[in-house]
Amino acid sequence: MTTRILLDTAGAVEQLRLGHIIAYPTEGVFGLGCDPGNESAVREILALKDRPEAAGFVLIASDFSQLQPWIADTGAQRAGEAMATWPGPVTWLFPRAGHVPDYVAGAHPTVAVRITAHQPSRALCKAFGSALISTSANPTTAPPARSAAEVDEYFGARLGGILAGPLGGLERPTEIRHLGSGKIIRPGE
Repeated sequence: MTTRILLDTAGAVEQLRLGHIIAYPTEGVFGLGCDPGNESAVREILALKDRPEAAGFVLIASDFSQLQPWIADTGAQRAGEAMATWPGPVTWLFPRAGHVPDYVAGAHPTVAVRITAHQPSRALCKAFGSALISTSANPTTAPPARSAAEVDEYFGARLGGILAGPLGGLERPTEIRHLGSGKIIRPGE
């Protein structure tokens, strides 16, 4: 089997614009991603992973302006708490904007967002011009893929392709914190 790799960011962006799902390297594992505004693509990720809609997804971005359409206004001080950790491997639960669909945020009053410092992911978001869905590239019951070959083994031709690039070196998924309480929901490294 030949691993389906998109050799550059432009090819990955083209697949995203066509409404396809791609895999790409993140801080610790390969992720599956798509345009969060494309309901059919997001639902396809749910089906590929056998993931319940109620779980919601993380949105990654290259800068705060890409996250602003997805979050409710929290005030500068609260947003500053998150900004102090970004770009970096900390995902924050922000109050979600009123129009954010359940297929993105799940059954939560919040939406999980991160400004990534991982260069391949950051470059992808910048070139796409928007936040992206980010969820580990694996069926729900399997370990997350840590290589393009593992992604291909899990999903093969059901993806638009795989963005080549290195992982960011984390051994665990990114930390998740609640913006309102500061509580750590999932510890990081």
